[in-house]
Amino acid sequence: MRRPLLVLLAVLIGLSPGTGYAQKKKKHGKKTAAQTDSSAEPDKVLYDRALQDIKRGRHEVGRLTLQTLINTYPDSEYLAKAKLSIADSFYKEAGTANLAQAISGYKDFIVFFPFLPEAAYAQLQVGMTHYKQLDKPDRDRTHARAAEDEFQTFLQKYPADPLVPKAEQRLREVQEILAEGDYRIGNFYYIKGSYRAAAARLMTVTNRYPLYSRVDRALWMLGTIFEKNERKDIAVNYYARIVRNYPLSGLTDDAKKRLSALNSPIPQPDPQALARMQQEQAADHRRAGIFHKATGILRSAPDVSMAATIGKPNLEPETASSGIDILKTGGGQNSVGGGGSTTAVVATVTPGSSNTGSASTGTPTEAESTGGAGSEAPAPEAGSNPQPDTATSGSDASSGGASGAQPANPSATSPATDAKGAPPAANQANAQGGDTKSADAKNAAADKKKESTSKKKKGLRKIIPW
Repeated sequence: MRRPLLVLLAVLIGLSPGTGYAQKKKKHGKKTAAQTDSSAEPDKVLYDRALQDIKRGRHEVGRLTLQTLINTYPDSEYLAKAKLSIADSFYKEAGTANLAQAISGYKDFIVFFPFLPEAAYAQLQVGMTHYKQLDKPDRDRTHARAAEDEFQTFLQKYPADPLVPKAEQRLREVQEILAEGDYRIGNFYYIKGSYRAAAARLMTVTNRYPLYSRVDRALWMLGTIFEKNERKDIAVNYYARIVRNYPLSGLTDDAKKRLSALNSPIPQPDPQALARMQQEQAADHRRAGIFHKATGILRSAPDVSMAATIGKPNLEPETASSGIDILKTGGGQNSVGGGGSTTAVVATVTPGSSNTGSASTGTPTEAESTGGAGSEAPAPEAGSNPQPDTATSGSDASSGGASGAQPANPSATSPATDAKGAPPAANQANAQGGDTKSADAKNAAADKKKESTSKKKKGLRKIIPW
């Protein structure tokens, strides 16, 4: 009876984790793992170790390990992956300085490895880095402009990449923010009654961002602006665009009524636009709740819940040399009304060029009529008497020396004169010096005023002649 119990007890003791067969198996397993680690390539060991550190949040340690790999093994097959992982580490760690380093790392990867499949991912990440720093529409739009440019570059360089849907959606969201900023400014001027300034912003919204969630309101305001200023031929084009391109808008019925009142034909809805709006209404936009709206002032990130999810975003970059947009009568390819036979076009003129007038109407622009930037003073005609020098005219400094006439009584204006009625040499020199300083000060003030006027007129403006 006791013998079987002793045998069973011995068996249990031999199978315990700390002794016997189990302990030998554990030692054997450790030895096998050590042999496996020692047989691996050293560059791969460094790369795997760095990825583990980055995954656990030790970004600086991981980047140091990756940099060691790059410096020690310049011909390693993990060289490109190491450079990309360093940029990813900066992107994940976030912060203004780290994101700037991430952008630099991604762009360096594109330069050194342009033909690798990861180059498309790096280009997308450049846009995502700017997207991560977006501000609200009424604040600085530097990152929004940069993100739009980078996403457009990605879609143009890699149109067949699997990441295209993600890039298109992010571009639609960025353009929603940009359009919202211009719309708010245009709406402010519209309410204020400054219709020229309002039309400048609203036309940017309607021409560049057709997928903007409130583009129909911008078209409606443009129609009312031109209608109030007796340009009904242009107003009907904006009302027609609402009916044709945004048939499910809440302003479609009002636009039809305005077209009927203006004796203009009502266009048929565009089938593609109708299908797009139906899909857009069925999409889940995840509208912000009451709590989200109430705490929105505490967040710096913009709300992109109303951005479109269907349709191709605008891939044309907004160049700084787009010039001054001038509304002119007559047909053209850049129609502000959107119709085929429009009565107004937007002419693009480079800032600083002399040809800024309206070619079809012959009407001078504001810069020409007011002597704006680039205008020169007319030369004096032949035979005409030029303005006499203020230093020798003897005029008083307070009068500006404009008359150029000698005073009637020199002794009354000059306290010390010689026998012939001329001032002494010292007083004459002082008078000449004072007049010269006065003339220099006036010339400097005139040049400063002219330069200020020139700078104001060289900017991007829209001149609407009505």
